[in-house]
Amino acid sequence: MEQNAQTTIDAVALYTSDLSIWGLFLSADPVVKAVMILLILASIWCWAIIFEKTMKMRQMRKRAGDFEDAFWSGGSLEDLYDRMGGSPSDPLAAIFASAMREWRRSAAKGLNTRGNELRASLRQRIDQVMNLTISREMETLEKRMTFLASVGSTAPFVGLFGTVWGIMNSFQSIAATKNTSLAVVAPGIAEALFATALGLVAAIPAVVAYNKISSDLGRYGARLEGFATEFGSILSRQLDEGS
Repeated sequence: MEQNAQTTIDAVALYTSDLSIWGLFLSADPVVKAVMILLILASIWCWAIIFEKTMKMRQMRKRAGDFEDAFWSGGSLEDLYDRMGGSPSDPLAAIFASAMREWRRSAAKGLNTRGNELRASLRQRIDQVMNLTISREMETLEKRMTFLASVGSTAPFVGLFGTVWGIMNSFQSIAATKNTSLAVVAPGIAEALFATALGLVAAIPAVVAYNKISSDLGRYGARLEGFATEFGSILSRQLDEGS
């Protein structure tokens, strides 16, 4: 009896000094420790994606505003295209450049001054080129968004797996020592709750950021489509005036 009491006291002293976050990690079962490491790495990568996407969208909006100011300034579209070059980095400018390349190719062949069928075909090709450019640019901007969605939906369950495993360890400790004292149960429960907390730490920012960035990308995509429609109308009017 005295030996059991002394064992309990020693266990309480050990675990009371070892229930810090770092202590919980070091003393965790290898499976629970692997879950913790996985969730920590996922959380770090999510924050890296969030930071990169946030800065990218801020940069894209600024560049789009600068380009629209230059586009609607009333200057020559040909001069604007020559100043930009054929491969601009801004998605809005890339749409403009792709349409202007197709326009210049057709103008060099005289297709923009021929019959109605050829002009209609040119309008269709320009629209297709701009739509393809929009799809390509949006695909680039949406890279790694799937990872945010995956972490947001799966991280709580990964943390729950660590929780279940930690509780199993607690019951095994009870069975092995035949002792239901808090000193025996606490470490496994603490590990379990820590794994759950890490799952939420990884999931909550991922879900919030995914919703916010997806909304921003949706608005930006609509902005690209609106510009393509307006620019297509401008080129269409020039074709009609040149007929």
